[in-house]
Amino acid sequence: MAQRTVLFLLFDAVQSLDVTGPLEVFAGAEQHTRGSYRIRTASLDGAPVRSSGGLTLVPDQALDDRLDAHTLVVPGGRGTRAPDPDLVRWLRRHGPRAERLVSVCTGAILLAAVGLLDGRRATTHWAYCDKLARDHPAVEVDPDPIYVRDGHVATSAGVTSGIDLALALVEDDLGRDIALDIARHLVVFLRRPGNQAQFSAQLAAQTARCEPLREVQHWITEHPDADLTVETLAARASLSPRHFARAFRNETGTTPGRYVDRIRLEHARRLLEDTTDGVEEISRASGYGTPEAMRRAFVKALGAAPAEYRRRFRPASAH
Repeated sequence: MAQRTVLFLLFDAVQSLDVTGPLEVFAGAEQHTRGSYRIRTASLDGAPVRSSGGLTLVPDQALDDRLDAHTLVVPGGRGTRAPDPDLVRWLRRHGPRAERLVSVCTGAILLAAVGLLDGRRATTHWAYCDKLARDHPAVEVDPDPIYVRDGHVATSAGVTSGIDLALALVEDDLGRDIALDIARHLVVFLRRPGNQAQFSAQLAAQTARCEPLREVQHWITEHPDADLTVETLAARASLSPRHFARAFRNETGTTPGRYVDRIRLEHARRLLEDTTDGVEEISRASGYGTPEAMRRAFVKALGAAPAEYRRRFRPASAH
């Protein structure tokens, strides 16, 4: 097996967790399987950098005209807002030569700035997705997933999602069992699915200001198996169905039906991950009624049937 060099770019005001999180995953893989990865860190001139949180990071080397790396990891942080022009030039010249190009959090902004995300689907921290899309219209920005893979380019959302992406890459390189061992050591899930939302359904939608609507939101969350038609929910809010639907969308940014769909999907996913309940029981508890209805919802939203989702994403401790 050929050893893969993983190079992390360092710069002033980098987010330290964007570096150390994924780095620990690759380091764990190297400790598990000697010779699998060679991990290096580099700054422009080889000098130490100060992270956004005040931590001093000492690189292994300076960036030079050689890109002796299989995987190039570009972290995020405040330093991506006004990056050093020399760093941008280096990335523009050497980034296209990487066999695998990875960004964590707002590192995607650096990749986009040098055209490496043009024509590709990508994500970044939720707070910067609009900026990425506005400043780089050639990039197809998806604000929802915790990471996105498009060919040899992979982008992840905020901070800890870099660990999820790194685990996925190790699983590709070395197999599921080794990735699982690393996840156990780090006390994290084997890996959350890339298309898992950056927020829970409750956070993805705004909380209604109006007390009756806010109460309905809480009731939906606590009773996903109930009758959650617009008519029933409107009655709980003491509104007509038409008025309720309009007010709910105005205050939460989504329709009642879509909100219910997200809550039910999230509830079913949690039961698949955390319990040994059968698919039929989970489909009833989550409001789908039948396993087939739940299967259709999972395939549409996640690209995987419930049984496959459980096989891939259930934490080892639940087996």
